[in-house]
Amino acid sequence: MNDKSSPLSRRNLFAGAATVGAVAAAASVLPTVVKNNLPVAPALPKPERGGGYTLSEHVQQYYKTTRI
Repeated sequence: MNDKSSPLSRRNLFAGAATVGAVAAAASVLPTVVKNNLPVAPALPKPERGGGYTLSEHVQQYYKTTRI
């Protein structure tokens, strides 16, 4: 065993590298999160006799993702 303690150990080096990586990833994603403030489509009027299912663009996109 070595009694000398180094101020820079392997554990501290990897912890620092992980922190820098996490900060870099967050900084690269943050500008895209702020820019995606798209206006919301106006709500459709409620149907007179109930029901109310409409094949909206969002629903069509979901169906496309479920196809094999």
